[in-house]
Amino acid sequence: MDISTTQRHLFDVPGDVAYFNTAYNAPQLKTSTEKLIATAAEKSRPWERTANSFFDDAETVRTLASELFGGDAGCYAIVPAASYGLSTAARIVERTLSRDDQILVIGEAFPSNYLPWERTAHESGAQIVTVPVPDDLNWTRAILDRIGKSTRVVAVPNCHWTNGARIDLEAVADAARSVEAVLAVDASQSLGAMPLPLESVRPDFLVAAGYKWLLCPYGFSLLYVDEKWHASRPLEESWLAREGAEDFGSLVLYSQHYMPGARRFDVGQKCTPTIMPGAIEALRQLKRWSVAEISSALSKVNADIAAHLERLGLILPPEACRSPHLLGVRLPEGLDITPVKELAEKRIYVSQRGNSLRIAPHLHIAPHDVDRLLQELSLLLSAGGRA
Repeated sequence: MDISTTQRHLFDVPGDVAYFNTAYNAPQLKTSTEKLIATAAEKSRPWERTANSFFDDAETVRTLASELFGGDAGCYAIVPAASYGLSTAARIVERTLSRDDQILVIGEAFPSNYLPWERTAHESGAQIVTVPVPDDLNWTRAILDRIGKSTRVVAVPNCHWTNGARIDLEAVADAARSVEAVLAVDASQSLGAMPLPLESVRPDFLVAAGYKWLLCPYGFSLLYVDEKWHASRPLEESWLAREGAEDFGSLVLYSQHYMPGARRFDVGQKCTPTIMPGAIEALRQLKRWSVAEISSALSKVNADIAAHLERLGLILPPEACRSPHLLGVRLPEGLDITPVKELAEKRIYVSQRGNSLRIAPHLHIAPHDVDRLLQELSLLLSAGGRA
């Protein structure tokens, strides 16, 4: 599908809003909103909800996820948040760890991919090893240099959430496998906007929050679990994850067997009509566009922005380390400006994470949005002491 021009007509973004903050919270597709409104009203007619209503949407999501991102549909679980998925992974792995084993995380990681591992380290006696932020933002080399014979878990994203600095997951995965370490990937800031070669990376666990680059409603996330872990204990014991759950008349006969694949890791009430139909619409639209095409389109937008900002003297990650969709910009010290606040007053929206001004467009962005962003940033920098 040709997405060389703006897809703004598919989003409810007013013409005077320049929204470059998808990494914080993506704008919802109009079709998702319409579907959610329609299905929310179905709660007024509960007699129309059948046993299949508790399962069908989840199976549709699994199929769409497999078609979009690779892997077997049965390896995907429906979870409410990245923290839920990573807590599931950490609890599964916890029983395999012991004192002196190492859990590798990266500096300034998002809390969802640090806190579960911190708890697992506390419970198991394993050690957290943090890879410091590299001066050149070459995270791949920094991570590879720290993987050793004591490494048992490598918990990484495939781009840093503060500035989009890219991590070569294939290289990291090969290194992790060489020491028989578990690879847990937080893809919340990339899945849906940046190709991820699942078949070659082969993560043990991969999690993505849905409300960012997947364009899904808040409260929907995906968890991918490799087959080797499918017999593990889930975070909760939901009756919806047990064999025979579709037969409501037999629920008093408690099943001792889980549904196949990663379905045991689904959150209870996974098929809520106030979330799942909107997620399905979003995933279908991503499939129509294709992740590769989305990535290409966003890369061109960010390349134009980066070229202009470099001419202004701002500090960006080296081009070889940049992700296509997410651009972090360091402002020079000593500027008397608060760009996030001052841009928002002009209805231009970015965010600041760590020491980076984070620019995260999606396909709703039009050329005039880019022009406004660059013009206002130039004015702010000039007023703040740097032309």
